[in-house]
Amino acid sequence: MSNEKREVSAPHGGLSHVTGALWPPLKSVTIPQLLREAVVAHGDREALVFCDAGIRLTYREFDAVIDRHAAGLLELGVEKGDRVGIWSPNRFEWVVTQFASARIGAILVNINPAYRSSELEYALNKVGCRVLIAASSFKSSDYAGMIRALVPELGGIGEGRLHAARVPDLRHVVLMQDDPGPGMIPFARLQQMASPERLAELDAIDATLDPQDPINIQFTSGTTGMPKGATLSHYNIVNNARFVTDRIALTEEDRLVIPVPLYHCFGMVMGVLGAVSKGARMVFPGEGFDPVQVLDAIEAERATALYGVPTMFVAMLQEMDNRARDLGSLRTGIMAGALCPIEVMRRVNRDMHMEEVTICYGMTETSPVSFQSFTDDPTEKRCETVGRIHPHLEVKIADFDGNTVPVGEKGEIWTRGYSVMSGYWGDEAATRASVNDGWMKTGDLAVLDEDGFCTIVGRVKDMIIRGGENIYPREIEEFLIRHPQVSDVQVFGIPDEKFGEEVCAWAVARPGAELTAEALREHCRGQIAHFKVPRHIRIVEALPMTVTGKPQKFVMRDRMQEILRADPAP
Repeated sequence: MSNEKREVSAPHGGLSHVTGALWPPLKSVTIPQLLREAVVAHGDREALVFCDAGIRLTYREFDAVIDRHAAGLLELGVEKGDRVGIWSPNRFEWVVTQFASARIGAILVNINPAYRSSELEYALNKVGCRVLIAASSFKSSDYAGMIRALVPELGGIGEGRLHAARVPDLRHVVLMQDDPGPGMIPFARLQQMASPERLAELDAIDATLDPQDPINIQFTSGTTGMPKGATLSHYNIVNNARFVTDRIALTEEDRLVIPVPLYHCFGMVMGVLGAVSKGARMVFPGEGFDPVQVLDAIEAERATALYGVPTMFVAMLQEMDNRARDLGSLRTGIMAGALCPIEVMRRVNRDMHMEEVTICYGMTETSPVSFQSFTDDPTEKRCETVGRIHPHLEVKIADFDGNTVPVGEKGEIWTRGYSVMSGYWGDEAATRASVNDGWMKTGDLAVLDEDGFCTIVGRVKDMIIRGGENIYPREIEEFLIRHPQVSDVQVFGIPDEKFGEEVCAWAVARPGAELTAEALREHCRGQIAHFKVPRHIRIVEALPMTVTGKPQKFVMRDRMQEILRADPAP
């Protein structure tokens, strides 16, 4: 059980306003300092295991690998503050890059492994990536092929500095492959490039790093446009990682299985940095989620903790019905991304032995977690709510004028404290629209009860959550409207038993055009991430509008559900 004081988490004076405990104190350390503390305290303990790749390293061995790769990045000309993109599924190289870039103060840019060429180009240019480190492929994604199509200049430059027309800031491409071909550098060569002189520079650079420095950019978006780069500091994510793992009482004796994506805060902050903050062992079952791999890893590694979204737990429970596993070592973990049905929670408690599993709520812009249940909260509270406020944070539930509403009334979650991002990279207007006097306006609607438990009841921004993936309709709408036969389009979510929500689009054809649903799907293939491609598409003559000309998504949502009930085919 956490040593955190809970008595301060109740609302103040009948209003929906809560403040977190002031213990444990915040730490003013950088990511390299956090790792160094773990090496000093737990150097001979295993730090990580990549089951499919057969990689096992102690904290001391992992630290040595990181230094060599950091020195290799220096040899490429990477400097403090430069942006280094990482485009890969869950691989050993991802975690190495996370710490190696931080070691020299370079800002890690997380690129969704489901992104396609247009999204990659946008991300690289939005934040000015100097180096892109990528896997060669994953599932249907040919990363190397997409990079070569985006940067045709690669073919003739050998390993010199790149000057690409479409991504002008990019200087080097590093591929996780032994022989990546002309113009790309093999990831393994970074370690070989670590000269004694470069290694000697690392500690001097470390002395210049400040915990408040930006160190990570993660793409998010809203209803007003394309993805924005939420910029997070060492201070933001190190402390959030500590408090998240405090709530599940993680220690150096624990073995944490991380099947959630590293490009999300769930993987890289709550998972990796959380484990390092406690000296725990990280276990990565595979490059992507597979219930068989995860369950086999839990059994083989005698794991004590597990992370996942509810759909992952449902898939694992189904697999356990096919083949039983010995999961008696499990005790705790985190389920986030969507509310958990109570029957699923009961089966996770009983059949997976995770009696202390907790629920979280947060957003990328708050590093990410603001609310989390305690391990001994009642099962009903862990299903119906997202728990109580985290330490050193302040939350109010606000009306449209920013006034705090009474306990039990619905309003928007506003969060303030150490975890709030420094801003959206290169977008001061968007930052000002989201952060006011230190308050991050989340766009999520919630209710606080008299004990401080928070229940999420809706979303101001119409965000869709499909299987734990946050999907923003405006981004898809702006892509679909580029189809030459589309005159108008609206995207919204509808309930789905498997994924929680599915993406639906209603489109209006241009006069005289013969627009089809399949034509729109084809327009999306290879251009936007697969989970953003609308599962249901309807071509309509007109969209329902208010008298002021605003689209009525709730009308479309209700009508679409009626249509699917009559004919469930997409």
